[in-house]
Amino acid sequence: MDIKTASALRRLRLVSAPEAVSFLVLLLCSVLKRTTDFNAVPVMGAVHGVLFVLYVLFWADAWNRARWSFGTAALYFVLSVLPTGGFFAERRLRREAESAVIAARARKEGAVNA
Repeated sequence: MDIKTASALRRLRLVSAPEAVSFLVLLLCSVLKRTTDFNAVPVMGAVHGVLFVLYVLFWADAWNRARWSFGTAALYFVLSVLPTGGFFAERRLRREAESAVIAARARKEGAVNA
């Protein structure tokens, strides 16, 4: 995995958890708006909107660079629209990055020993 692919996956991973948190907070604010006088929906809607747009941009970049299959790319997109999906996406992306680092080290050691 080259540095640009690793960076793309890292950016997607770093924005996935905050996007999930903002979605949950937005849902909470929506409930509070209807049950109390507290109305933070416009603010949280904007925050969540910016994070979601960043997630989609980083998702498209990661799909292009990592050369995911359509199924993998679709899974990461579906996880972005589920309330807690960003947490699962972050976990999968972390595992994918760790396995790529292990594979790169193994290739490097194999080349050094050859």
